[in-house]
Amino acid sequence: MNTSRRVIPAVALVAAAALTVPALAACSGTSGSGGGDAKGGGKLEVTASFYPLAFLAERIGGPYVRVTDLTKPGVEPHDLELAPQQIAALTKADVIISLHGLQPAVDDAVAQSGVGHTVDAARLTTLEDHGTEVDGRHHTTGDDGSGGASREDAGSDPHIWLDPVRYAEVARGVGKALEAADPAHAAAYGRNTGTLVAQLGALDTAFRDGLRRRSTDTFVTTHAAFGYLAERYGLVEEAINGLDPESEPSPARMKALHDLARREHVTTVFFETLVSDRTARTVAGDLHLRTDVLDPVEGITDESRGRDYFAVQRGNLAALQRALGVRS
Repeated sequence: MNTSRRVIPAVALVAAAALTVPALAACSGTSGSGGGDAKGGGKLEVTASFYPLAFLAERIGGPYVRVTDLTKPGVEPHDLELAPQQIAALTKADVIISLHGLQPAVDDAVAQSGVGHTVDAARLTTLEDHGTEVDGRHHTTGDDGSGGASREDAGSDPHIWLDPVRYAEVARGVGKALEAADPAHAAAYGRNTGTLVAQLGALDTAFRDGLRRRSTDTFVTTHAAFGYLAERYGLVEEAINGLDPESEPSPARMKALHDLARREHVTTVFFETLVSDRTARTVAGDLHLRTDVLDPVEGITDESRGRDYFAVQRGNLAALQRALGVRS
């Protein structure tokens, strides 16, 4: 088992360096100019811990920001270790955007960076505990966060970006942070945030409409990355390995999956692009099911079904439609 993937509770506070968005609004630029005179020769230097946050910064910041993604394409974000030069470079950022609990090495570096404008995406929306099963059929998003989780292998789930509604909440917070760090371009950041939120609203509608006429609610994945998406659209995610996609399922879990596949008319075992598909193919062979990709959009590579977040999510929708037997 790859113990480095263990997810630390994401509702923990970032150390003293982390600020809430309201606090960000009260700060002047980190260069001391108070007018957004960024360190990068006129561009705001933004460091994001991994792709979903870098994508937000690029879309919202546009030509006024230079974005550095700490997680290179093809690297599994949960396993990221920072080189000394990356840690040193982090201190030169104007804004740092991370998701506390997802990448412990980043959490430590952010806490020691001394950068004034830091954004913890985990504090911009609600997080829940998810285990190997997430049943969204009777779950109302926006409640106290206790619904929808099995207690087996449960832990705070950081995969908030796979729910377009929660991701839009994070986008709004990132937009406010950029406005606070660079007031000279606040109007542009505000417009770009509005455009991005509208696009995420359209994606939410596409998922709702596109999954409406399905034959089954249940899909099987190698690990529990899609709990928020399942809750949002009334689906049931059954994960082979819970929050760790590289662990081996127990005999009891395998028997439960056999029973589930027959009872719920499961057709597909999903795997993802950045980890081995060995477990998925083994389980699918045992259950006489097919395999397909459901991408957690943790990074874009040549194997991704699309070149950005929206394209990959549309690919995920199409894969779910096939697996759930959506009728045209």
